[in-house]
Parts: sequence; C-alpha cells; structure tokens
Amino acid sequence: MPRCKDVTDTKLTLEPYQIIIRPIVTEKAFHNSAEKKNTYTFEVHKLASKTDIKAAIETLYDVKVVRVNTQNRGGKKRRTRNGVGVTRSWKKAMVTLDQEHRLDLY
Repeated sequence: MPRCKDVTDTKLTLEPYQIIIRPIVTEKAFHNSAEKKNTYTFEVHKLASKTDIKAAIETLYDVKVVRVNTQNRGGKKRRTRNGVGVTRSWKKAMVTLDQEHRLDLY
C-alpha cells in the first residue's frame, strides 16, 4: 500500500499575515487564559506548523512567545433544508506569551 504524502511536506511558504487568520475573542478564551495564564487563542492556517505560528505572532505583534499549542478542529454535521451539510475544519492555536508582554485584542 503506498504511503500518503503528509500535508506538511509541501514547499508552500506562508507570510505571517496568511498564517494568523483571526484571534478567537470569547469569554472563555479571555477570562480563563488571557488574564490568568497570558495565553491568547487564534485561528490559524491549516498548513502552519508551531514554529511558523510562533514566528508570525512575534513578527505581527512584536511580543515574545514562550509556547504554542495547536488543535485541529474537525467540521461538524449540520442539518439544512436541502439535507445534511458539514461545517469546515479549522486549526486553533493557543499562544503563551512571556510574562512581560501582553496583547490588546479585546
């Protein structure tokens, strides 16, 4: 059986503004993470690695990143008038900053 090519094996290079799609601004992300743990949540490009995300955040926001955790969020089935559809899959990144740095996203 042939081995499938991994999506991270592509030679695609992304710019920092292409990697970070949008910040996730929710009560849970703000109160539990941003205030207590200095962690901010972003929706990122699916092909971006942790090192790409770290470099993009440091470039765009001029802060020092300590750690990056990622999650691949699968799409969910949704009923519509025409049958069953699926929402899109996306990648979520939780970025922990150095204690001296803060982001003013909210």
